[in-house]
Parts: sequence; C-alpha cells; structure tokens
Amino acid sequence: MQSSTQSTAGRLPNRFDALKLCASGESLAGVVDAADLPRVADRLASDAGAARIAWRLVGGSDGQRRPVLTLTLAGSVPLVCQRCLQPFAASVDQTTELLLARSESELARLDADEVEVVLATERLDPLTLVEDELLLSLPFSPRHADGQCQPASSAVAGQESSQSRASPFGQLGELKKTTR
Repeated sequence: MQSSTQSTAGRLPNRFDALKLCASGESLAGVVDAADLPRVADRLASDAGAARIAWRLVGGSDGQRRPVLTLTLAGSVPLVCQRCLQPFAASVDQTTELLLARSESELARLDADEVEVVLATERLDPLTLVEDELLLSLPFSPRHADGQCQPASSAVAGQESSQSRASPFGQLGELKKTTR
C-alpha cells in the first residue's frame, strides 16, 4: 500500500471521501489553532495565546476489514484551573479509531456495539472530526496537577480577608435601626 500525506501547508480539502481514504491507505494531516474551532474556543482560557494542535487522519481497516479512520491529536491548549482559577497548558495526546458506516442501518447496528462510528455516506470535513475529538479529550473540570496550583496574590488575598471580616448583615442592622 502506498501512503501519501496532504497538509494544511498544501491544499487540504474542506471535505474528503473517507471511504476512499481508507481504501487507499492514505492520510491527511495539518495543524490548527484550537481557538479557531468555535465549540472548543469557549472552553479555552482567554488571552492565553495560541493553542496549536497537530492532527493526522490515517485511512485503513480493522481486523474485520471494515473501513477505519485513525485520528491522532497532539499539542496543548490553555485551560483555566478550577482550583486556583489560573490558566495552564493542558497537554493533548489523543488517538481515536473511527469506524466508518456506509449506511444509516449499518450506523445503527454498529452504534449498538458502543464503538465510535461515523456515517461516511457524504464527504467529511476533517476539522469537524478534529474539533469533535478535541472536545471529547478535554477534561470536564480542568485542574493543575496536585500541588501545582498558584497561590492567590497577596493583594487579592488581603482584599478577600478584609471583606470576609465585615458581616453581610451589618448593613441590615443599620437599616433596621433607621426605619423604627
């Protein structure tokens, strides 16, 4: 089998025939800024710079000779730690096999086996596949590794401690005195 690669530096197709890619054993590859993917951009830390993700789609077949796309993602994305609320670079290193279905009935049958299945009756958009897999690879509640969170700055910590000393009901007591 001969393998060829197309990259975003060349002419990456907006859509490709996944079944043909699998039959020929060819691949597509590129690099995308995760901030340019609309559904991923909402999950990224703002003003954290580029989030370059290298991706590669390789066509092939599984042990049962069914068409399979292997999608590999590598890079890092800026997320906000849910412990300390500071941005950090989350590593992305994901490889997923996508089984291709040739019809709606085959899709329903294969989905019952809990395998990742994509309907390939129409031409597919490679960046949509990349965006879907990137979303699935991101943590639901991103956090630094244990012990890696940044302590709050002393100015913010001092402000919070002075606010926590004042009772939120203090003003209510003053209001009650003036209305009598």
